[in-house]
Amino acid sequence: MRITTIFATLLLITSCCCNQKQSLELMKAEDFRATVDGKTTELYTLTNGTLTMQVTTFGARVVSLWAPDREGNMADIVLGYENIDRYINNTGERFLGSVVGRVANRIGAGKFTLEGVEYTTPKNNNGQTLHGGDKGLDMVVWDVVSQSENAIVLHYIAPDGQDGFPGNLDITMTYTLTPENEFRVDYSATTDKTTVVNLSHHSFFNLKGEAGGTITDHILQIDADSITPTDSNLIPTGEIRPVEGTAYDFRTPHAIGDMIDSDDEQLAAGRGYDMNWVLNREDNGEVVKVLSLYEPQSGRAMDLLTDQIALQFYSGNFFDGSYTGKYGKPLAFRESVVFESQRYPDAPNHDNFPSVVLRPEEQYRHTCIYRFYTK
Repeated sequence: MRITTIFATLLLITSCCCNQKQSLELMKAEDFRATVDGKTTELYTLTNGTLTMQVTTFGARVVSLWAPDREGNMADIVLGYENIDRYINNTGERFLGSVVGRVANRIGAGKFTLEGVEYTTPKNNNGQTLHGGDKGLDMVVWDVVSQSENAIVLHYIAPDGQDGFPGNLDITMTYTLTPENEFRVDYSATTDKTTVVNLSHHSFFNLKGEAGGTITDHILQIDADSITPTDSNLIPTGEIRPVEGTAYDFRTPHAIGDMIDSDDEQLAAGRGYDMNWVLNREDNGEVVKVLSLYEPQSGRAMDLLTDQIALQFYSGNFFDGSYTGKYGKPLAFRESVVFESQRYPDAPNHDNFPSVVLRPEEQYRHTCIYRFYTK
């Protein structure tokens, strides 16, 4: 049963932490119907009784995610748009809430060599390939395999040659709101030809709520001793650099804004944090906690758990308030954060980086969990 057809603009739910009822300003299903490449887009609403999330099949985007504060008051803590046209026509930020790939992050100079063959990918970001290229996985309509009250299973086959990548990549992705108040993302993929794969999720979070103000006062901890530093085009140099004594040391929790304006060429190039952290973990497929985020005003907190070995943290540095979010408020500079579990950026061009190659006899798997609670 499609839950969206039951809900109108407002949803009445009971917050488990305070037993209060509060109306949620949900997006309308009819505002998210369009035809893209002959396929109809749809909007789905999921809930676990505490969290409520809306997902469009266009780019498998999370449009809204409602979570309680320490008093039980609900807020939508991800950035999004109010209708499908704004996503399709890329009004503002392209990657709000979407899946990104088939290679997330950047590929230097839009090219890589695989099994002796050089492949060229679209240079859609300052001479580099960003998040898969011109079409990627975010500008296509995903098929719905199944849906329940708290989960949706999505499927897409990225055809051989899309954005220059080899192989038909068959992807299944599941979004689940678990009883533990987690937003869980599970990916699996296979290919019929050797290719490269590094998928990720790209929700922009503000634990105060969309357009709720600065994120520089959010308290962040990342379990990582090193980063992969980048050049002026935000492409990794190949070095693995310790965070000790730098503005990238979040091993002990502290405010994002404490060192964001430090005299650092990496921070200057990205106008803030836009970097890959090398996580303190083995590449063994185990799902572990690697990050914690806390917003003192609301009491909302979020942990990130993953089986991946790296994490991109972006502090919303290129928003300037020139366009609005789904509630009509400007999306401003450093008012959102993105945490992308992943393998290393530009890995196909660095022999010393862990591989992102997927062969026909293999299966790609990736789990990312955003766990919400209050303090």
